[in-house]
Amino acid sequence: MTTNGIEGKVALIAGGAKNLGGLLSRDLAAHGAKAVAIHYNSAASAADAEATVAAIREAGAEAVAFQADLTSAGAMAKLFEDVLAAVGRPDIAVNTVGKVLKKPITEISEAEYDEMSAVNSKTAFFFLKECGLHLNDNGKVVTLVTSLLGAYTPFYASYAGTKAPVEHFTRAASKEFGERGISVNAIGPGPMDTPFFYPAEGEDAVTYHRSAAALSGFSKTGLTDIGDIVPWIRMMVSDGWWMTGQTILVNGGYTTK
Repeated sequence: MTTNGIEGKVALIAGGAKNLGGLLSRDLAAHGAKAVAIHYNSAASAADAEATVAAIREAGAEAVAFQADLTSAGAMAKLFEDVLAAVGRPDIAVNTVGKVLKKPITEISEAEYDEMSAVNSKTAFFFLKECGLHLNDNGKVVTLVTSLLGAYTPFYASYAGTKAPVEHFTRAASKEFGERGISVNAIGPGPMDTPFFYPAEGEDAVTYHRSAAALSGFSKTGLTDIGDIVPWIRMMVSDGWWMTGQTILVNGGYTTK
């Protein structure tokens, strides 16, 4: 019988210092996780990581933070080894790492493409690999993708295009890890009201996105709120364990597949 729930579990959140990852880290602690390990990319997020660690501990869970650039297989393997040594083998692993670039195809350099591919595709692949090696049986894995996987739009070729492979990685991993009771899913939010969104968009585009979802009128900003995504991830890593190999778009009716 597969064990559901979050209470007493060890969670690893890649990109877990702030924004969606930070809120999710706090939420899992509040719902009874035994320990939450958070990853952050650079020194610029160190203060956010410290604040999230403090909030997790205040909620009664163990908390540790690790800084790493996860765009190499070696760095990803070390992150999982460090988590294992610090708080034990994870039961829940969520990868929120990603990079956005809005630019015409004709203006994207090789260096930009390589960076987008490394952050959005390579990191996701090796995160799943390490989950297969290190997660406890009956574990839960979720990777953040984008609702642009269901949209027909210009200027996001390098973003949606390098997130698209994660759907295939997810399906393969769900088949390969399923015999151990591990579920593997991806979740694609709509445009989120976070600091990552606004630098990539002009004023006209922001106005459009704020009105594009069917439920935009019921959102404070018209955009996807991180508080509306966290409950879906919580469900996917607990009672929603029977769902696996899926990419779920959670966007208030912004787009569908």
